[in-house]
Amino acid sequence: MQFVIHQNFDSMTLEDILKALHVPKKELHFLRMSKDIEINAIPSPLNTEVHTGDNIHLKDGHSGSSYQPGSSPCQIMYEDKYLAVLLKPQGVKTHPNDFDETDTLMNHAVFTLNTPYLEPVHRLDQETKGVLLVAKHPLIKKMLDHMLAERAIRRTYIARVDTKRLPEPQTINMPVAKNPKERNKYHISNKGKAAITHILDAKVNRDFCELEIELETGRTHQIRVHLEHIGMPVIGDPLYGTSTLHDLQLFACKIEFQHPILQTYVRVVLDKETL
Repeated sequence: MQFVIHQNFDSMTLEDILKALHVPKKELHFLRMSKDIEINAIPSPLNTEVHTGDNIHLKDGHSGSSYQPGSSPCQIMYEDKYLAVLLKPQGVKTHPNDFDETDTLMNHAVFTLNTPYLEPVHRLDQETKGVLLVAKHPLIKKMLDHMLAERAIRRTYIARVDTKRLPEPQTINMPVAKNPKERNKYHISNKGKAAITHILDAKVNRDFCELEIELETGRTHQIRVHLEHIGMPVIGDPLYGTSTLHDLQLFACKIEFQHPILQTYVRVVLDKETL
């Protein structure tokens, strides 16, 4: 991986920078033992002090991703050398479950992006349309994984529910687990994993109520389960509502975070007219 030292990391050692970016100990040990680190094209140890504008090259000891390339391009909402934000269409899976699958977002992303490594940082349900963050290098993936776990990546959703009742802003804090009685479904259970959903705002129009939602955790079907539990299932949800159509009105409409390497603020928002 190659990158330029940002001014926020001036006069730190390269090792301390990677620790600050939460690169795991295993990767740090590999780099510490490596003889292939270059700073401004000069072989250097990991504990070398670096300065703003220094060019860093770290040996890539990782293998590439194993996704088969799909046959059609994907829509790129944002891209740089380290990561990308993609638009996942409704009805398309985030990633394949079997090696031979070639019609998921990650297959289309491999077809579109010129990089040997590409992995999703989070996932979206198959019927959810919206923005999805992918990493283009294993070390970037580790950094973004930590940011996601520490809630430093903000994800905002729009959910349309069939009610004229205007709900108050609220937090739904109820654990979610697999439903042992119904395949492919999840439910509220004290035995489940912590799940926290924030309803930030609500607007009622002639046909539905539109909720603006922010995720604090990212459990499978979390928003759908939580909204069904409070009596507001998402329109078009055949699993947690009464719909017989696969037209889920749930959209991952915004993602925001501070770029770990560039130290810029990345904000990608879907145009509501496209929802």
